[in-house]
Formats: sequence, structure tokens, C-alpha cells
Amino acid sequence: MPPSTPSFFKRVSIAFGAFFGSLSDADYAGRVASVREAAPQTATPPAPVVPVAPVPVAPAAVPAPAQPQPASPDAALQLLALLQREARLIDFTQEDLSAYTDADIGGAARLVHEGCVKVLREHFTLAPVRSEAEGSRITLEAGFDAQAIRLTGNVVGAAPFKGSLSHRGWRATETRLPKLAPGHDASVLAQAEVEL
Repeated sequence: MPPSTPSFFKRVSIAFGAFFGSLSDADYAGRVASVREAAPQTATPPAPVVPVAPVPVAPAAVPAPAQPQPASPDAALQLLALLQREARLIDFTQEDLSAYTDADIGGAARLVHEGCVKVLREHFTLAPVRSEAEGSRITLEAGFDAQAIRLTGNVVGAAPFKGSLSHRGWRATETRLPKLAPGHDASVLAQAEVEL
């Protein structure tokens, strides 16, 4: 007598049982493989399958996800203080520019730009994330570094992705911030000045 055909939901249960059983038990996986190899690849009815007792599957030990560590604001505040000292960045961003002409703002922006460049060159070594020229066509294979590359536009499906490089990105390859003296208050970004 031919074996009865299991219902769809019964087949789903069998598939999951075979999948997890194969992952946890090499002997079970070997029996499943031999059954699959013995099954005819034609439209004829399949050969009878010897029922295999389900193998109890112990829940796999899943490592706990790494908890985000609170960032120390000292390095960020130190960088902001350097940008203020060399580029007057905080003064520039806190100023109400509505009373100034575009030419006045452009002149101030040039000084801010020069100071920012000086801070970046003195305290960081920067390199592009991607070496290709912006606008060039690139292919991102499966497993690309999603922390270094952000997909934009119509993102559908799975890698490989083909697209146009709109920005090469930046990576800090070296950081050279000055060491903070004990007791230094990093929240003071620029001292108040009192002229006597």
C-alpha cells in the first residue's frame, strides 16, 4: 500500500523537523541525505520512506547581542574645542547670519574652512572608504561592509547590488587627539575672556 500524502501543514512540520534535526545531529543528517539520494528524480511516485523518529532538538545557545556601551563624551568635546579654537566653529554656528550679506558670510566661511582643515590634518589621518571615482559604476557582492557602505535609492532584493558611487565616504585611519590632564573639564569648549 503506498504511503499517504501528508497535508501541506504536515509537510511544513516535517521540513522544519528535518532541518533542525540535521543541524543538531550528524547521523540524522546522513539518514536524510541517503533518503534524498535514493528518491527518484522523475514524476513517478516516490519510494516508500522509512519513518525516522524525531530527534529532540535542544535549543541552541544563542549568544546575547552585545550591548551598546555608553560613549564617553570627552573625545567629542575635545574635538569640538579644537574646532572652536582653530576655526571659531561654535561662534560661527551660533551667530545670527540674517543681517550679513552673502559676501560677508562667504569670507567668514573661508576662515572657518581653513581652521577646520588645520584641525583635521593635525589630529586625524583620513582615507576614502571606496577608492573608485565618484560617479563610477560599482558592484557590491554579498557580505559587503554595511557599516562602511550605505545603500540609497531603490534597494530591493539581495546582493550583489550594482549602482553608481555617489560619495566615496571617509574613514579615520589614525587619531591623534591630545591627552587630557587629570581634572580637565572637557565640557568647557572655549573659556570666557575677560579683558582687564
